[in-house]
Amino acid sequence: MKFGTKVIHAGIRPDPATGAIMTPIFQTSTYVQNAPGDHKGYEYARTQNPTRSALEENLAALENGKEAICFSSGLAAMDAILKMYKPGDEILSTNDLYGGSYRLITKVFENFGLKGRFIDMSSPEDLIEQISSSTKLLWIETPTNPMLSIVDIKRVVELAHAKGIKVCVDNTFASPYLQQPLNLGADMVLHSATKFINGHSDVIHGCVIVNDKEIADQLRFIQNAAGAVPGPMDCFLVLRGIKTLHLRVQRACENAEKIAHFLKSCDAVSKVFWPGFEDHPNHTVARDQMKMFGAMVSFDLKNNSSASANKMLSGTNYFALAESLGGVESLIGHPASMTHASIPKEERLKVGLTDSLIRLSVGIEDVDDLISDLDQALSN
Repeated sequence: MKFGTKVIHAGIRPDPATGAIMTPIFQTSTYVQNAPGDHKGYEYARTQNPTRSALEENLAALENGKEAICFSSGLAAMDAILKMYKPGDEILSTNDLYGGSYRLITKVFENFGLKGRFIDMSSPEDLIEQISSSTKLLWIETPTNPMLSIVDIKRVVELAHAKGIKVCVDNTFASPYLQQPLNLGADMVLHSATKFINGHSDVIHGCVIVNDKEIADQLRFIQNAAGAVPGPMDCFLVLRGIKTLHLRVQRACENAEKIAHFLKSCDAVSKVFWPGFEDHPNHTVARDQMKMFGAMVSFDLKNNSSASANKMLSGTNYFALAESLGGVESLIGHPASMTHASIPKEERLKVGLTDSLIRLSVGIEDVDDLISDLDQALSN
C-alpha cells in the first residue's frame, strides 16, 4: 500500500454496527462486561478506546512501524519515553531543539536524576567522542527546530546501536510523508501530531511509533499508568486530518521552496535556513533521507535587532503571529521569545538562534500572496 492510500485506508474499517465509513467517536469512559473479565476487548477508556485504536493502527502504518502509542500531546509522548529511563542515565540530544523538549529534560527529569546533554549531531563521526558510559538514549530532531539543521539518521543509528544505545527521532518537522526514521534504523519515532499530522490547528496530540514489542509494551504500561491519553474527539480530528496529509505537506513544501528563494534575494535578510539550498550543511543528507525539504523556513534579519524583528512580525497579513506549526494556514514566529524562550540565551546563541531570527511555518495558501505579504512586511 502506497502512502497516499495508507492515509485513507490503513487501520480504517467501516463501523460494523452501522456501516459508517468514518471512524465513530466512542465518547465513553467505560464498557459493560458480561461477567468479570468477559468483555469485548475494552474495559476502561484510559486504557483503550476504539477511536484511539484506529488512529494508532493508522499512524503505525504511516511510519512503517508495528505499533503506535498515542498521548495527549507531543510533550506527553516525550515524557513517557523519558520515564523508561532511570536516575544516572544520560539523554544525549541535539543542541538545537524545541524549547519545550529542552525544558522537560532540564527542568523536570534532571530533578529525578536523569542527565541531559545537548550537542551538535550534524557530523556523526564527532558523536563517538561524546557518548559516555551512562548514555542510554540519543534524542534527535531533524530538521532541527528552529535552525533546520540536518542529522544523518542512518549513520547516527549505526554508531549508537554499536554501543547498545537507543535512538528516538522527533519527526514532527518532517512528518511521515517526508521522512520515515524507522526505515533508517531508529528505535522510536515521536510526533507532536498537533502539527503536520493533524494539520488544522484544532487539536493537541502526540504519538510514538516503534517496531520493538518490548518498547511498545513499556510505553503502553506508562500510557495507562500515568494516564496522559488523548480523548476520542482528539483522535477523531487527527484521523480526519491525516486523510489529506500528503496533499497538504506536498503543497506546503512547494510553497516553502519558493519563499526560501525569495527571502534569499531580500536585502533586509542576512541568512535563510532551509535544507533545500545546495550550500546548506548536510544538504545531501536531507536530499537522501527526505522526500522534499520541508515546509519550515527560518531567516535572520540583516540589522540583527529584536526591534526590527518585532516590527516585521507584527506587519504581516496572511502569516499569523502565533506559536505552533504545520497547519494549513501560514504562521510566523519569534523563537527567542516564543517557542524557545525556556532555553537560556547563551545556549540559543551557540546554535545561531539570535533575537532577530524569525521562523515560518508555510501553509497551503497561494504562494504569490504569501510572498507579497512577506515583501511588504520586510519593506515597511
